[in-house]
Amino acid sequence: MVSRINEALTWLVARYEREDGQALAEYGLLLALIAVVCIVALTALGLAIAGTLSTITGKL
Repeated sequence: MVSRINEALTWLVARYEREDGQALAEYGLLLALIAVVCIVALTALGLAIAGTLSTITGKL
């Protein structure tokens, strides 16, 4: 009985010590951060371009 509990605990610890999924999660978070930065930059750039075009249209 004790050996079976020991085997189960050893399996459980070994399962959570693996770092295979950790790298994938880090890449996912990095990709999400890059996507958010791109969206913010494109939104700001789009507003700046819209303002410039409005100024040009107004002067015409």
